[in-house]
Amino acid sequence: MRLPILVSFLIISSVEHAASQNAYIKLGQQAYIEGNFKAAIAQLEKGRLIDSTNANALWMLGYSYYHSDNYVKSITAFTKEIALEPADAHAYYYRARAQYHLGTDSQIPAEKEKYLLGAIIDLTKAISINPSDAKLTVFYQNRGIAYKDYALFRLQANPHFYDKARAINALKASIADLQKVLDTDRSREDIASLIDVSKEKLNLATATVARH
Repeated sequence: MRLPILVSFLIISSVEHAASQNAYIKLGQQAYIEGNFKAAIAQLEKGRLIDSTNANALWMLGYSYYHSDNYVKSITAFTKEIALEPADAHAYYYRARAQYHLGTDSQIPAEKEKYLLGAIIDLTKAISINPSDAKLTVFYQNRGIAYKDYALFRLQANPHFYDKARAINALKASIADLQKVLDTDRSREDIASLIDVSKEKLNLATATVARH
């Protein structure tokens, strides 16, 4: 009799766990839809403890952390989601955005480089996964801005990170990406202004190289 009792106990426990998981995730999803990201995080974290392989829950968790300005935990959640869904272009996009925020906010040069490059790499992956995505211009726009900021970082006076050659390449890439966005909508004065900034910095950098 012990074996059937044990099996029954395990079945009941599994059902209870599944029910709890669904309840947590459903509550988290509802809060997520309502834009209550703090409540979504609380419920989704509980659901994740029960089932760490629910890609949808991880995506909502990463998105909720992102919109709560907790970029480190957003990156962690999206990294786990990407491990389960490696072709999710939008997970790469939001992980890139989280890395970009950390890169621009950081005052530590090594961290700034790490996160800005991470953002560029993730945006490149998002573009390659689905080159016909409806949000493709948004991907190019954010990568163009990340390239610009990475170039400016490489042009700073810090002798350990100053690299004019990399800065020039990044500025050229920035202009190319932003131009793709402008080509789809010529009314984007904000993009035109960003292109002008990158071109100005590129002209200054290449002129300095020519003089040497």
